[in-house]
Amino acid sequence: MPRKASSYVCQECGGAHPKWVGRCESCGAWNTLVEEAPAESAPRGLGARRGRKITLVGLEGSSETPARRVSGIKEFDRVCGGGMVAASGLLVGGDPGIGKSTVLLQVCAALADRFQCLYISGEEAIDQVRLRAERLGLSQAPIKLAAATNVRDIVASLDGKGAPDIVIIDSIQTMFVDSLDSAPGTVAQVRASAQELIRLAKRLGFTVLLVGHVTKEGLIAGPRVLEHMVDTVLYFEGERSHQFRIMRAVKNRFGPTDEIGVFEMTGAGLKEVANPSALFLSDRQGEVSGACVFAGIEGSRPVLVEIQALVAPSALATPRRAVVGWDAARLAMILAVLEARCGLALAGNDVYLNVAGGLRITEPAADLAVAAALASSLSGTPCPPGTVVFGEVGLSGEARAVAHTDNRLKEASKLGFTGAIMPKRGTKGGRNQGLEVQAVDHLVDLARMFPAPPRLAQGRRHG
Repeated sequence: MPRKASSYVCQECGGAHPKWVGRCESCGAWNTLVEEAPAESAPRGLGARRGRKITLVGLEGSSETPARRVSGIKEFDRVCGGGMVAASGLLVGGDPGIGKSTVLLQVCAALADRFQCLYISGEEAIDQVRLRAERLGLSQAPIKLAAATNVRDIVASLDGKGAPDIVIIDSIQTMFVDSLDSAPGTVAQVRASAQELIRLAKRLGFTVLLVGHVTKEGLIAGPRVLEHMVDTVLYFEGERSHQFRIMRAVKNRFGPTDEIGVFEMTGAGLKEVANPSALFLSDRQGEVSGACVFAGIEGSRPVLVEIQALVAPSALATPRRAVVGWDAARLAMILAVLEARCGLALAGNDVYLNVAGGLRITEPAADLAVAAALASSLSGTPCPPGTVVFGEVGLSGEARAVAHTDNRLKEASKLGFTGAIMPKRGTKGGRNQGLEVQAVDHLVDLARMFPAPPRLAQGRRHG
């Protein structure tokens, strides 16, 4: 029988091509095609082999829901939805050196007193894992270690009686299935390795945590189907220059998404932060123009963070627009609304915006806080002391109400803030939590709080 021709598979999207080309026709990526041997094809036609009848059951079952496996590290358990679920797969991704292996080793050590835990490393030798455990003060934890990359050997070791309760694979890109000719880390190997490990976890009832590398765009490397195969996807984020690390749930079949856990990187490993708002505001200066405190919501948790803006005259034909921690397109929209609806002269200025602490904000409720920081920097007038700001801004300049108003105000009151600037529509039916609320109906109302110097146009509403 003649040998089947190899195919070339894109490592970005998984598209197959009969021959090598420089650019993938499916996703447009360059130099991402890798040769892979064809898999053994199944017999054609449904009549080749008779399938087994599947068992049909009702939606309401009599079996009890298994208890979650709680590690005791509250920030990690919060992101997982209250703890890990048996027979589930978790995928943890993040930049190199961000602390993925460190936090999972700490989670494994916290669970080892009540569950049988196994840590399988494909990137480090056993002695290297022991060195990290000694540095973290976890050398006495009853964790089983192994250094392996062959999935067939791992499955043979785990299958049968006495299977562990928690299995950590570090990382999935180093694993390979020996029945495939492609190299470890390719689309076929990552897909096949994850499928075998997740299938075994579902059958034996243990929880498997897979560490995933990320691409330069910040996405988990490998086929996109990998994120569909697992039950939970966690991203470990943070700036290398900051000590804060944020674990964010972007997918969770057993809990809320967009939940975050905050950690602080120390010499003894990652420590959980019980009150992120106090930590993000710990280095905040006094009354400085261009600085505004935003009351945000991350998942179900209220978080206060400082938004910093700097508006300076530009010597360039095209002024700079630099953004850290927020959406650049959203900033362009706020600048246009302030220019067109409030008459603020921003077009000829360089604008720099920063979310302090390394946190990335995605919710539209930060619009009003960003507008306040920009108006404050332009006018040189500091924001009102002890005041938080939140609210969405429309293209006509109106301030729109946002959800979870009471939780935002309650968090601000707990940290000693005395006032809040928020949309007028959001004050109806809510509780002020003891704060003095300044209701804003339009951005013009906000601009009046920051009087412009005489050389600038006075704020006015354009219909």
